[in-house]
Amino acid sequence: MSRADKVREAFTASYGAHWHATDAYARAVWLGVGLVVSGLFLHQVELVLFGVPFVLSLLLTHKPHGKPTVVVRPVPRGAGAGVVHTVAHVDGVDAEIAVVKLPGGVRAIPAHSPDLPVEVRRDAWGPGVDLRLDHLFAGPDGMHAYGPIVGTEHVRTILPPVEHHPAGPLPPRPAGLVGIHRSPRAGDSTELRDIRAFQPGDRLKRIDWRVTTRTGTVHVRERHAEADAEIVLALDTRADLPADVAQWSTPHYGATTRPEGSLDRAVRRAASMAAGYLRQGDRVALMDLGRPQLNVRSGVGRRHLMRIRTQLVVCAQTAGWASRVALRKLPHGCVVVLLSPFLDDEVADLAVQTRKHGHVVLAINTLPSPLKPDRETAWGEVAAELIAAEHRLRLKRMARHGVVVTTEC
Repeated sequence: MSRADKVREAFTASYGAHWHATDAYARAVWLGVGLVVSGLFLHQVELVLFGVPFVLSLLLTHKPHGKPTVVVRPVPRGAGAGVVHTVAHVDGVDAEIAVVKLPGGVRAIPAHSPDLPVEVRRDAWGPGVDLRLDHLFAGPDGMHAYGPIVGTEHVRTILPPVEHHPAGPLPPRPAGLVGIHRSPRAGDSTELRDIRAFQPGDRLKRIDWRVTTRTGTVHVRERHAEADAEIVLALDTRADLPADVAQWSTPHYGATTRPEGSLDRAVRRAASMAAGYLRQGDRVALMDLGRPQLNVRSGVGRRHLMRIRTQLVVCAQTAGWASRVALRKLPHGCVVVLLSPFLDDEVADLAVQTRKHGHVVLAINTLPSPLKPDRETAWGEVAAELIAAEHRLRLKRMARHGVVVTTEC
């Protein structure tokens, strides 16, 4: 049972989803009856005259019936980050006033007003609550109320945004025959590979008549084949680090990741690179360094991009420290894009070993820069400088072993 369900049950147990007397009703009862009784005992007609209107007003006030409701039109699933407009339908039945808690504050409206426009704003990607309209209905004269009722949560997952970034390095190796990159294999692309003597099985349209006329023997043009590249996006989800070193040891609440933290930068860049590579016909796979069960096999197309973006949200939700990092079952000759803050030697060694196995490795540093030292500690500046120095040495060591290192996120 979720926390919202528990809160809803607690409110229902206290007030119930029914009409009940308010505190104003109870005060009117005690005041009217008290004045009448006091006037009779003290023989004060004035007190009786003051109390009788209260008693009569309570006798003439009727208890409302019916079940008021608030129905919200869900926000479309395809809506992304930003401002989204929706509508809430308020049906007050016998009520006069409806008090609704909107994202901008509490608002009192007539219970029989037309549809209520609601503005929802979400800037962060990941799962979250778009809207929860808590509401309360008041009857005539405010003597009876229905609620408060904890509204139903409307949850929506916003996928990581896709930004336009230039593609990274690609290998001159074939992983298929449907891409746009040069392959050492002979094929039918537009790039010239070689001019050689005619052999049985060659097509007549490949004959180079200029060389044939000059040499007196038939020569043909041989061109490169077009191949697609195999891209593996390796995501390091073991830590989510902001620029402020003082917050590294404190948990983060409220969103999937820290805004502008290392994991947020990694997920955004991974989604953008996946979109860029898939757009040019390459095959893209996703691997979680700490949790291989979350890996996504390589694929192509727009549906595969949606699958990768959705899995990136899942990886961010389950992020946490792992004892080991590994890249399993890498395709032969693939490009490995490693997105990590590179705060330990284990992930740096993994990049070097992957490069030694013959893969092209692109290491994207996602650690925010510059680091902000902890001002409450005497050694805060020294610790931040030491972390930054070790980080630079790690990046230089990877670059010396042939790993392409970039800090652009």
